[in-house]
Amino acid sequence: MSMINHLEYMDGMENIGSDIQDKVISQMKSYIPESYSAEDVTSAIESPICTEEDFKALLSPAAEPFLEDIAQKAMRERNKHFGNSVYMFTPLYISNYCENQCVYCGFNCKNTIRRAKLNAEEIEQEMKAIAETGLQEILILTGESRKYSDIKYIGEACKTARKYFRVIGLEVYPVNTDEYRYLHECGADFVTVFQETYDSDSYAQLHLGGHKRVFPYRFNAQERALIGGMRGVGFASLSGLSDFRKDAFAAGLHAHLIQKKYPHAEIAMSCPRLRPSKSPLPVNTVNVTERQLLQIICAYRIFLPYASITISTRECERFRNNAVKIAATKISAGVNVGIGEHSDSADKGDEQFEISDPRSVTQVYSAVEELGMQPVMQEYIYV
Repeated sequence: MSMINHLEYMDGMENIGSDIQDKVISQMKSYIPESYSAEDVTSAIESPICTEEDFKALLSPAAEPFLEDIAQKAMRERNKHFGNSVYMFTPLYISNYCENQCVYCGFNCKNTIRRAKLNAEEIEQEMKAIAETGLQEILILTGESRKYSDIKYIGEACKTARKYFRVIGLEVYPVNTDEYRYLHECGADFVTVFQETYDSDSYAQLHLGGHKRVFPYRFNAQERALIGGMRGVGFASLSGLSDFRKDAFAAGLHAHLIQKKYPHAEIAMSCPRLRPSKSPLPVNTVNVTERQLLQIICAYRIFLPYASITISTRECERFRNNAVKIAATKISAGVNVGIGEHSDSADKGDEQFEISDPRSVTQVYSAVEELGMQPVMQEYIYV
């Protein structure tokens, strides 16, 4: 049986004919982080408008000694556009069945883990338990399996979520425009898709099977979601899978070009690093330090001043507290990455990865206040 060509669409995958992928990949390939100097970094810090070249300089190795200055500029941008607000949400995993073979992921279809899928009653119980914490935003996640988590199943989860939450996000397998339109009609507000790595060669080595192996279909998911009526879209690379500087540049440029093409869209960035999971880490992974991760977050804030930036529980309490003070604007709380762990009534399934910050909603809320900042449970009101 031949392996799926990772650069060719499979039957049933919608091709919207966008040129953004070519622009991003072309610029990423020509980006040489080591070619930037201290003078380039200083110029980027002093520039009133962050250009693509400035963004490249801020991500370069030459910028590391200037991290304090970069963080100060990022903090000014954060305060200018978001004040002292920190938005709070939690993810809810409703299924961990997956048809992909991603070598770094706990949900890998070849892994022997406890698989579980919540039924409608269990989903409502989980959502009710989360809503009782005061949170008004939820992110619904599934493993990438159309068989076990079809569009109707996800749509029904959105309808249930609308009873309890003001804002509903999705982090599920990429779908076609008409399917995004259906999910939006069911109540979903925004869609997040991690490209994982923008290096197509590394991508092919890391994603050995399943629909996720098709690089361009995943790349264009955010654009299809916006065409389908979603209010906002989120972007990310998973730092450590490949050259993290080039991946961070590609993710930022991807978001920037989508924002230019769809000015009404709300743009969000996530900044995940590899975490231990049921799958052993790939041999060629890159260790990304906390300083380097903060450099990425600050560069995103300066290049994309209006974007929401999420710092997840992949990072420890100390780092997350510092990140929201400096550049991030959104933080998860009361997080469980297994199936059915918010209430005691659901069958539990194994987690996707290990989290590093297990604090409850109340604990995160209090920590944000102690930072002198304002925790916000909702950021959107329907009228």
